[in-house]
Amino acid sequence: MANSGTQGLARAIEHRPDAILLDVMMPGMDGPTTFRELRKNPITAGIPVLLLTAKVQSSDQRRFADLGVEAVLFKPFDPLTLPTQIAGVLGWS
Repeated sequence: MANSGTQGLARAIEHRPDAILLDVMMPGMDGPTTFRELRKNPITAGIPVLLLTAKVQSSDQRRFADLGVEAVLFKPFDPLTLPTQIAGVLGWS
């Protein structure tokens, strides 16, 4: 877990997670900017990223999808089914 995009970048480099669930709205560096920074670093470039957002306008959805994230998930979400939803998107059994 991280409280900001900057902290998330540092933790991703340190821990090299299997996937990252990234909120679009974050203090300091927003989710799309954080995603672009993750892709610039060879250590984190291959980590699958899913964006989490409350923005449901079709223009926002297209913009987020065009970034190259694995999926865009929408708020509100059910915390009990979120892990299954993430696993399904990533093809994890």
